[in-house]
Amino acid sequence: MLQENDVAIRYRKIVQLMEWKRFKEAEHDALALIQDEPEDPDTYALLGNIKHQMEQYDQALYWSQEALRRDPEHTLAWYVRANTYYEQENWRALKPTLEEALRIDPYEAHYHMMNANLSNKNARFGEAKEHMLKALEIAPENAFYLAQMSYIEALLGNKGDSRQYEAESLRLEVESELNYLYLAWAADRRGDHEQYLLTLKNAIRLNPDNKQIREEYIEGLQKSYLLYRILLAPSKLLKQMKPWQILLSWFVVWIVFRPLVILFIILFILVHWSTKLLVHVKLFGWSFKR
Repeated sequence: MLQENDVAIRYRKIVQLMEWKRFKEAEHDALALIQDEPEDPDTYALLGNIKHQMEQYDQALYWSQEALRRDPEHTLAWYVRANTYYEQENWRALKPTLEEALRIDPYEAHYHMMNANLSNKNARFGEAKEHMLKALEIAPENAFYLAQMSYIEALLGNKGDSRQYEAESLRLEVESELNYLYLAWAADRRGDHEQYLLTLKNAIRLNPDNKQIREEYIEGLQKSYLLYRILLAPSKLLKQMKPWQILLSWFVVWIVFRPLVILFIILFILVHWSTKLLVHVKLFGWSFKR
């Protein structure tokens, strides 16, 4: 058995390696510490966190579970599991995990943020706002949470509040592409097309290799064409509806307005690909090489 001070020194070294993003070295040292202290849940949870940072999600879940076998209320282990399920988009597993994680650590704002995004995915925007308000109560100057709140307010149709949260987020942080992405979505929902494009330009400036941001920016340029924006209008309504409402609405519209629906689909396809071509030519010329 190691002395407590020795364990603490080695633990801090592993954390430092993680901060330097030297994950393989951190993993090596964590496994060595586990071998010397096999019943210490802290190192198992830390190794789970390392694996999560390395995007080795199955391993992150395994090592965090090993930590919970030794300490069922280990806060870092639950944090790792919640984040892993969130990034895997395993919503079914995430929901009970968040409930338990919040029971153990109700003042972790990140959990409330994840709950807000779960509510958003189910078109429960009022519920999402309540969760984000809890996150902001704990971390009122978190620019990312403010950006998400701007988006939620836009989804609720509260354009003035959305712009206020946008301004507050930008006051606190102007070098985060993820913040800009949420603020772009908020501007798009508000119908502020110029702000939408400007915000996306800032996002792609900060991270030009991010596939999601690049695709969003190209779509933003497509939306510069009025006809394309008009044809996209129904999609904004659909985002506010629950799945069963979408299915029922589609069934009714198809039965009553079938010829118009077919015409709309054909027109949308034509406009979508023609504007996509125009944007491609604008950005890359007539070259279509990858």
